[in-house]
Amino acid sequence: MVAAPAAADAVARARRLTSLNVGLHLVLIDGSPVLRPGELDGLVGRNGRFDDNPLRAGLRFFFRTAARRHLAAEIRAQFEAFRATGLVLDHINAHKHMHLHPTVARLVVEIGRDYRLHAVRLPAELTAPLRRAFPGERLPMPPPRFAVAALRRRLRRARLAINDHVFGIAWSGAMTEDRVLALLPCLPAGVSEIYFHPAAELTPALQADMPGYRPTEELAALISPRVRRRIEELGIRLVGYTDLAPAG
Repeated sequence: MVAAPAAADAVARARRLTSLNVGLHLVLIDGSPVLRPGELDGLVGRNGRFDDNPLRAGLRFFFRTAARRHLAAEIRAQFEAFRATGLVLDHINAHKHMHLHPTVARLVVEIGRDYRLHAVRLPAELTAPLRRAFPGERLPMPPPRFAVAALRRRLRRARLAINDHVFGIAWSGAMTEDRVLALLPCLPAGVSEIYFHPAAELTPALQADMPGYRPTEELAALISPRVRRRIEELGIRLVGYTDLAPAG
């Protein structure tokens, strides 16, 4: 999140971790823009932040010409801010999966060409592996299949690399060691992204922004020797999105 309060610290850490693949997490709802609020009339409120309602924001993106123009400018500004970090762009995704919106998806593909965009996260979560891992558990509705399928087609036409599956949506904020260990042998064939929201400590700010999330447990899962051993036992290979991009 290039406009987030700790972005500079995150960039400094990423520069020290030279093997880390870093992506751009586009923020178009429920967050702060890169451009000044006055340049985004109709997209941000009096508090200077984007709308936190995905449906309301999505309708605005789709039906209002001025909103689409401002949206394009903000997406470009976020790509520019990422490029200014000097980090290599591994992939992009969007906060709350807003790149599933057709207007956002089109703009990401068109603008991304100017910034050497090679890969995009596809938020395609299968429920069957989750049910095998934890039978009987009630799962929330996944992102709409028609929207995922449309995004998949658009990205393939643009010859952008994508993952086959993603995990971390239904269990968002609760990707604990036990869950990951149960999920790993149930992963489908192909490329799966498993994503987390880790933190070294649960601060009041995190509790307010992500109520119910368990970020310290997610960090523990990420650095767990048990998880590492299980990955090796199952022959799972860890890659970045850049590794999936077609040559040239």
